[in-house]
Amino acid sequence: MNESQAADWIRPCWNVPEAVAALATTRRGGVSQGAFRSLNLGLSSGDDEQSVIENRRRLDQCLPTSPCWLNQVHGTDCLHLDDWRAGVQADAAWTDRPGQVAVVLTADCLPILLAADNGRVVAAVHAGWRGLAGGIVENVMATLPGSPAHFQAWIGAGISQPHYEVDESVRTAFLQRSPLHREAFQCNAHGRFQADLKRIATDELRMAGVNRVCDSGLCTAGDAQHFYSHRRDGGRSGRQATLVWLTDR
Repeated sequence: MNESQAADWIRPCWNVPEAVAALATTRRGGVSQGAFRSLNLGLSSGDDEQSVIENRRRLDQCLPTSPCWLNQVHGTDCLHLDDWRAGVQADAAWTDRPGQVAVVLTADCLPILLAADNGRVVAAVHAGWRGLAGGIVENVMATLPGSPAHFQAWIGAGISQPHYEVDESVRTAFLQRSPLHREAFQCNAHGRFQADLKRIATDELRMAGVNRVCDSGLCTAGDAQHFYSHRRDGGRSGRQATLVWLTDR
């Protein structure tokens, strides 16, 4: 793994103000069993509910407050955490208040963190292919206060191109959004395509005005020791979390 890792948490390597704190979990350090072993944080994954609750309790011990969990629906809505309530549907969240913890769950989709250069705004984005094709990055950057040029992004663990085969309809959806995405697809021996979601996300960020993008280089599907992967595990998979918040510093 090429990101800074302390214990079982991944600390993003990006040049952000001191007031910005972030981490990403791995599948280590929890109590879930079987296909969900061990730190599964997804309540709707099919795992034992009490195990997930205990896993979330363990995560809470490393945070200033409990995360504001979202009901992710592969959409493009971005929520200010002042408007958060349990069960709210959104695939991105932002905050300008110290102590509020923005979080997204993933198991192949990309987690994207955003931080303003002034250390006063942070966001977490759940970016699967549907969200990216629907314009979630553009919508998030239009929602956040300030110029996109004054933000930087970190892309966490997600499925990499060698592991992500898609059909023509997915490729067409992205080409309709921008011809720039053509370079993110490679035809394979089956007449389908290997899609590079991280390249797509990076291009979307840059088209939205975010010029500084750090890619963790971490692949969920290729690292069963550290990460859950919906594609690799046939849909029976846990979820890891990626979180960001502001401190009082």
